[in-house]
Amino acid sequence: MKKNKLVAPVLKWVGGKRQLLETFRPMLPKRITTYCEPFVGGGALLFHLQPNTAYINDINPELIRVYTVIKENVDGLIEELEKFENTAEQFYAVRDWDRNRDYYATLSDVQKAARVLYLNKTCFNGLYRVNNAGEFNSPFGNYRNPNIVNAPVLRAVSAYLNTADVHMTTMDYAEVLRNIPRGTFVYLDPPYDPVSETASFTGYSRGGFSRDDQIRLRECCDDLTARGIKFMLSNSATDFILEQYAAYNITVVQAKRAVNSVASKRGDVDEVVVRNYE
Repeated sequence: MKKNKLVAPVLKWVGGKRQLLETFRPMLPKRITTYCEPFVGGGALLFHLQPNTAYINDINPELIRVYTVIKENVDGLIEELEKFENTAEQFYAVRDWDRNRDYYATLSDVQKAARVLYLNKTCFNGLYRVNNAGEFNSPFGNYRNPNIVNAPVLRAVSAYLNTADVHMTTMDYAEVLRNIPRGTFVYLDPPYDPVSETASFTGYSRGGFSRDDQIRLRECCDDLTARGIKFMLSNSATDFILEQYAAYNITVVQAKRAVNSVASKRGDVDEVVVRNYE
């Protein structure tokens, strides 16, 4: 399938990999036909590769709803997005929609997906973040001219999702990995192991991702290896992660840290790329 250059992430997501695509290129298998990404987030690598068959998953149901609506009703989504204005008043009113559960339940999937895209484009630092109740809680961003309605990209992503065989789920990642066929290439981009006690960010979904979760993920990687399935994993370059994946091929790369309220603390940081192949 011929790649469309307009196919690109529609959301800014914590840990997005668009900046690392060129770094990843020489580390990827030469041929990828079936692709699996259990922590899909913004989907930068998915949309870069545009594989013929893909299994994408995320524990955040709001995110998967966005992709489902883009696939099934992109024109309705664009029409809904055009109703929004870049004002603090509308931002906080729309952000509060899910505070009233009865009202939120009356919204269509298109309205809910448009809400996520609108808030993502207009909130501070483009940061999707929820509180312990699962409610979006990033503040207004005060951007002069955010691109709320990026119709060409939305339509291109919709065309890809309809042309390729893309399976979308929202479940535990381990269940996804258990059911993928041999010959699939797996890219794992989980919530990162925090580099310090104050650096943890797990607010894209309720719950979080502990070190026990990191260990369970590494055990899943061991299982993939035993089944002959190639995987590539990104994480922070902490001693804990380096120890967990010591048996694998580890490459340290530099990535820009963009999620910090203090601009001076955003900068290059070491990450690891772990592979079970050369």
